[in-house]
Amino acid sequence: MRSPFGAFIFIVVMLLLDTYVFQALKTVTQSASPKIKTIVYFTYWTISVLAVVGFLLFTFSSQHFLPKLVRTYLFATIIGLFLAKFTAIIFFLADDIRRVIQWAAGKLFYRNTEISTMSSDGISRSVFLSWLGLGVGSTLFGSLVYGFGNKYKYDVKRVQIAFDNLPAGFKGMRVLHISDIHSGSFTDKQAVLHGVNEILKEKADIILFTGDLVNDRATEMDEYLDVFSLLKAPMGVYSTLGNHDYGDYVNWPDNGITKEQNLENLKKVHAQLGWKLLMNEHVALERNGEQIALIGIENWSNKARFPKHGRMDLAYPGAEKYPFKILMSHDPSHWEAQVITHYPAVDLMLSGHTHGMQFGVDIPGFKWSPVQYMYKQWAGLYEQVQQKLYVNRGFGFIGYPGRVGVLPEITVIELV
Repeated sequence: MRSPFGAFIFIVVMLLLDTYVFQALKTVTQSASPKIKTIVYFTYWTISVLAVVGFLLFTFSSQHFLPKLVRTYLFATIIGLFLAKFTAIIFFLADDIRRVIQWAAGKLFYRNTEISTMSSDGISRSVFLSWLGLGVGSTLFGSLVYGFGNKYKYDVKRVQIAFDNLPAGFKGMRVLHISDIHSGSFTDKQAVLHGVNEILKEKADIILFTGDLVNDRATEMDEYLDVFSLLKAPMGVYSTLGNHDYGDYVNWPDNGITKEQNLENLKKVHAQLGWKLLMNEHVALERNGEQIALIGIENWSNKARFPKHGRMDLAYPGAEKYPFKILMSHDPSHWEAQVITHYPAVDLMLSGHTHGMQFGVDIPGFKWSPVQYMYKQWAGLYEQVQQKLYVNRGFGFIGYPGRVGVLPEITVIELV
């Protein structure tokens, strides 16, 4: 989007949306006084112009021109307005199509009759749909603004998962699962520290992190090393890499650092934190004199735009001898694409990646998010015969600095 052509196209789309929405605004204010109309129209176009200016500022200014907090909320507000208007025009378009069909039917079948003219009922329906579109769009934008305050409201989810083949020595073991920290998005260190303290309160036996420690750069963790190094557990802290950890979304070199060096630096960050980074390998976990296997692979996705660095053919051999196996794999699409079909002896897979799209409905007995149309398994527990998958909704956030309906998650899994 930083190319002038790409920015031009986006601005044209923004202005077309603005113009279309403005027609609906004129419809619902047709009976208002001239003074009210002037105030409403001026406010609307002022916000629209400021959105365009803000987009240009965000796109073409350097990252250091504006404070990180300002850039984050500026981007989120512009995209929120865009999505709200785009949603609203669905209703306006439906009304326009209805009116075209009504007009065409009148001309074709009822020419020179009273039915061929627009009735007051048609006008009232237009006003209703215009109000409905504006209301839905405004509600969406309002919910996104409200969600800004939810990004550090950590939700501790406790889940019991039963396995017939779990060794007796591991019965009652408490696994704390987190994913998608995205430290590059954080702007409130104390709030993040609160989340880490919530993890420590659980006194889990082991902590497992399933990728995306940063957004792009290893240096994003510099300010948070002291916070996340607090994470300790009796059986250790283990981690894997996610798609963002490879730096695929940055034009390298950056500040003299190459993409390859950035990845090596990120591996060192895991070591500095005291976490054992599993790179297509497995380790034995021992408890009460018995052992199980913990397998960790690099990112493997069944979606074309995400990398396939994971190598189960390297990580799995040798794990066969253990009666129970836990797999850490960042992307849940890996489960159906390869794990179920080729590795049926993997008992539990832990993933993240989706964030629950940071938007949806997530209540007991019902959950919905737009992300489910891209990922069949996107949040919570899934089962296929004896194999189970748990998808964490993410500790952090990226892009949109908030959460609507789907809160940041700390998962406590008790094996029984």
